[in-house]
Amino acid sequence: MKKNIYIAYTGGTIGMKKTPDGYAPAPGYLEEQMKTLSELRDPLMPDYTISEYEPLLDSSNMTPDNWLRIAQDIADNYDNYDGFVVLHGTDTMAYTASALPFMLQGLQKPVILTGSQIPLCEIRNDARRNLITSLIIATMENPENKGPIPEVCLYFGSRLLRGCRAVKMSAGDFEAFDSPNFPHLGTAGVKINIRWSQILTPSEGGDTLTVRKFGGPVVGTLRLFPGISTEWIRNILRPPLKGLVLQTYGMGNAPNRDKEFLRVLESAIRKDGIVIVNCTQCLRGTVEPGSYAAGSELAKTGVISGSDMTREAALSKLFHLFSAGYSTEKIKRRMQENLRGELS
Repeated sequence: MKKNIYIAYTGGTIGMKKTPDGYAPAPGYLEEQMKTLSELRDPLMPDYTISEYEPLLDSSNMTPDNWLRIAQDIADNYDNYDGFVVLHGTDTMAYTASALPFMLQGLQKPVILTGSQIPLCEIRNDARRNLITSLIIATMENPENKGPIPEVCLYFGSRLLRGCRAVKMSAGDFEAFDSPNFPHLGTAGVKINIRWSQILTPSEGGDTLTVRKFGGPVVGTLRLFPGISTEWIRNILRPPLKGLVLQTYGMGNAPNRDKEFLRVLESAIRKDGIVIVNCTQCLRGTVEPGSYAAGSELAKTGVISGSDMTREAALSKLFHLFSAGYSTEKIKRRMQENLRGELS
């Protein structure tokens, strides 16, 4: 039977219209453009329904409330469709792709995020290929068990990526996203090849999908740089902050000769109960706190390793765990456990 795909159009370049002030979202415009694509009327393509959000957003304006809206939209329509394609701006697509796996509990159907660098309205664009390929991938089945892809993915250029492993690598290339610490889930060339062995096993719990709301905990990220002020860090670590992704150097190193810097971190962790997660600034590699003295001193303060998680995934995971109401110690343990394929 022909598959039926739900398209959640949140905004972004893919559906923008050229205006005197540059590209801008225009209600109804993307659907008009899609009606001109003969490929979408091909019998081999799935049926689809477009839900256009109001307002359409440049993804720079995305917030956790918007993540929740997308997750709830998928849940509300979950029983009526075989898969979901989320059209999204590229700037924060990796954040949304990292958040949705933690919000969608019991997911057993494909959720594919995509967008474009050039709008569909332009003669030369990447929007057409990304859109068509994402719709096809959302219908594909594992040849062994005939099951779909039961996880949140990001498709862009020619790469299918695990959502909570994806990062934006380029502001202008068509291959704008990658998953530096995890293999691609698939590639699209002459053929679409899915690496089914890398795809997550369907979540237990039957066909029930529930949404884990992010309850508004104050979490954030901080990127170290040479000469960073300890006083500035102290101010950042004040309440109501609950969790912080600390982006460190190399294999998880920080300035260990600055004792006041280390004392500030330790006080925030031991006295205030702030969970601080060590993630490397490097695109590839993992945090190994014991490799250098600079990393060992950081670990002694109570900073926990983020292993090879992206900053987007680590931030989303903090939102998820704090919203679940876990104790600080349980959050620290769970941050270092693989929950959605976000770490190795």
